[in-house]
Parts: sequence; structure tokens; C-alpha cells
Amino acid sequence: MKRKTLRFGKGFNVVFGNKRSQAAQMVLEPGKAEGHAGNRHGGADQWLFVVSGNGVATINRRRYLLRPSTLLLIEHGDRHEIRNTGRQLLKTLNVYVPPAYTAAGDELPAGKPAEKGKRT
Repeated sequence: MKRKTLRFGKGFNVVFGNKRSQAAQMVLEPGKAEGHAGNRHGGADQWLFVVSGNGVATINRRRYLLRPSTLLLIEHGDRHEIRNTGRQLLKTLNVYVPPAYTAAGDELPAGKPAEKGKRT
């Protein structure tokens, strides 16, 4: 059993995970974005839940409004960008199945599990 109280500091931070899934928190300042038109996770689905703030998700060239309590499923291979279009911080909780990042926040190659012996 793993448990952690989320603090939602700045930027993108992996919280923890196991071999099958991973949680991360993301905080974007007004006008800032994460990802780009070619950004995609080759081996992981991403569940994105908006905790607070407003923004736009561009997924495969389609735009989706983000506001508190919005839940998105960004499937592996989907090209995506998340942009804060509001005046406050955009805070999201992201779950990746399987893990998409190392504990340090570096993207894992598609289909590669997190390193053994290292928590993600």
C-alpha cells in the first residue's frame, strides 16, 4: 500500500507507482503549456484529472476545454498538448498505465517497465 498527500508544487512531478501504473502531478502557470503538437506516449495511456484551474487540451488536433473535475483519457499514441488558458494555476493529477516516466521525470521508451529496484 502506498499513500502520499499531494502538494502540487511547480511543474511536472512523478508521485509514485509500480510496474503496472504511475501517478504524477502537474502545475502549469497561466499561458504555459506542457507537450506540443508532436508529443505522445508510445506505450502508456494517460488519465488526466483537472483538480483546479482552466485550460485547453489539444489531442490529435482537436481542442477540449479543461475545468475543475474534467477527466480525460489520452490514449497511447495520441498527440497532445495541455495549455493553461486561465488566470490561475492549472493543477492536474495524471495516471499512466503502464508507467510513462522514470522517478526523475524522464520519459520511458515505449513498452519498457520502470527500472527494477527503483520506485517510480
